[in-house]
Amino acid sequence: MTVRFRYRAATPEGQVVEGIVQAPSRQNVLEELRRQRLYPLAVDEAAVAAATRVRRRLRRRAALTLWSRNAATLLGAGVPLDRVLAFTAAHAEHQGLAEVVRHVRRAVQSGQSLADALAQHPRYFDPLFVAMVAAGESSGALEVVFERLSEHLEEGAELRSQVAAALLYPAVMGVVACVGLLVLLGFVIPRFAAILSDVGGGLPLSTRLLVGASALVTKGWWAWLLLGGATAYAVPSALARPENRRRWHAARLGWPVVGDLELKYSTAKFARTLGLLLKSGLPIVPALNIARASATNLILQEGIDRAVAALSDGSTLASALAGTVPPLALQMIAVGEESGRLEELCFRVADTYDGEVRRTLRTAVALIEPALILFFGALVGFVALAMLQAIYGINLKAF
Repeated sequence: MTVRFRYRAATPEGQVVEGIVQAPSRQNVLEELRRQRLYPLAVDEAAVAAATRVRRRLRRRAALTLWSRNAATLLGAGVPLDRVLAFTAAHAEHQGLAEVVRHVRRAVQSGQSLADALAQHPRYFDPLFVAMVAAGESSGALEVVFERLSEHLEEGAELRSQVAAALLYPAVMGVVACVGLLVLLGFVIPRFAAILSDVGGGLPLSTRLLVGASALVTKGWWAWLLLGGATAYAVPSALARPENRRRWHAARLGWPVVGDLELKYSTAKFARTLGLLLKSGLPIVPALNIARASATNLILQEGIDRAVAALSDGSTLASALAGTVPPLALQMIAVGEESGRLEELCFRVADTYDGEVRRTLRTAVALIEPALILFFGALVGFVALAMLQAIYGINLKAF
């Protein structure tokens, strides 16, 4: 009985090849590969290999980070660009990215520049990526650009993972508590209310409130469902209108804690992107136009647009960004302009506000956890009190 094996092997010239072969055992595959003067790197049953690939498949953003790091390593070692694209496409952990890199390689082979080839796939390569690659090609420092891009992507992924990790525990606690409350209101309290109705008599206020809340959950579920569906439709439809979306973004910046956190987070992303572009050799105005997209809040984007117009009229960057980014960022940018180290100070701005975002999140989570515990503890206490008061009233009536 033969089994399908998938293999990956190296040729005497150092190229990596893959294929599928049928053989009675893994040992037979190894012998066949050696007979063909191939050096086996991995040999697995086809089904096992497919399952392994599915488990190892990375998300697009993480796969792009890994691809950039591999490209930077190979280019830094002196490997030609065509071989870099071929190798990274063959070993990409994301099927869509692998196919895109193959398209990019064919476009480069047909005479296009790497930046133009990457620009044809905006789903994977944003304007920042394309602009930095174009600057690297023009300056002959493509390996340095890929190194900076990989570091930029890794830092962004690290910050996002820290934010997600900080918010995970409060979110899980909230979901579990809500599920428990729904079970109480949907199953436990209705049975308790049926017992009370059989006994008759007046109920304490807390018990009446509890029974009313249970009735809203059990009998008015269709109304909640309609309200949820209407909200899910109405909110995205309203935010699709530019004026509503702008008001929403402006309102967010005015919220306590949350607004300050969003401003610092967006400023950090904007400053880091601007520093990367300036360090890659782009002029200030094109760099600002590209870095604008990294500020996801529309109010900040409008401020950057005004800064671009002010720069065209001869203003300095710091004065042009006044009212758009925090005062500390303005001072550091002004120092960078005066000393000729603008890109370096942009990185310092990004590091400063990244650190502040992390500290604010840690503090917020440290406060949210006990607040949630107290809130849901009080809620459970209210439920227990309402039930005990009703039971106590029944006992008094019986005696």
